[in-house]
Amino acid sequence: MPVLTILEYPDSRLRKKALPVQAVDEIITSFVNDMLETMYAAPGIGLAATQVNVHKRIVVIDISEEKNTPLCFINPEIQEKTGSEEMEEGCLSVPGIFEKVTRAARIRVRALDQRGQPFEMEAEGLLAVCIQHEIDHLEGRLFVDHLSSIKRLRARKKLEKDRKQAAHSPPSKNNSAASAASHLPGL
Repeated sequence: MPVLTILEYPDSRLRKKALPVQAVDEIITSFVNDMLETMYAAPGIGLAATQVNVHKRIVVIDISEEKNTPLCFINPEIQEKTGSEEMEEGCLSVPGIFEKVTRAARIRVRALDQRGQPFEMEAEGLLAVCIQHEIDHLEGRLFVDHLSSIKRLRARKKLEKDRKQAAHSPPSKNNSAASAASHLPGL
């Protein structure tokens, strides 16, 4: 299973709206496995297909400490949102940037699993935030879109500065992954 390339902000492909998966077949199942491997390698706790330049409505998440409880949401739809919660978020597509974002505290989501079976799930806390964050990706939105224009501009300038420094530094395994690992895992 290959580790896929994660697109980084401000790449315009991150703004493309994902299309529904028509059938969960062996190709989709294999792709989900590749997404999980990519998410774990990054390291992250969530990944949307859009982030790896596949514009299908697929999300993988694992918020467990042991990284042994993967969740797959194909064609996810949030059915209900309640409450409000502010949580600091990061993103594999916006490496090294962490900001507080307000989202629903509890949600109910409907989706297909990796075998194509429909399910519904209620989630709260970190899992609810992560699901909302990843579904945003499927809609062509990033967590920085929830920030003020000043914070968004600051994030973009920091990323540009980090890329310039990385271009002039000796190569390392993955500067963005190391940066994300030093704080909260990327979503």
